[in-house]
Amino acid sequence: MVEADVFRALADPTRRAVFERLSRGEMNVTELKAGFNVSQPAISQHLSALKGAGLVSERREGRHAYYRSDPAGLT
Repeated sequence: MVEADVFRALADPTRRAVFERLSRGEMNVTELKAGFNVSQPAISQHLSALKGAGLVSERREGRHAYYRSDPAGLT
């Protein structure tokens, strides 16, 4: 991953807040959305950008997806 991708992903305040919340523990989109005044599709877009930068990982369990921060993405 390129450093610029990480900085670009974390430049957005909402994305940075999503990353910080996920650093406290694994959550699904519904749980994560509860802390923000944005739509579920917007949270999904932020998660996609964070995943693309290597800052968030996803675990699937049936139909549900769970996300957690991946601190290795900061190195």
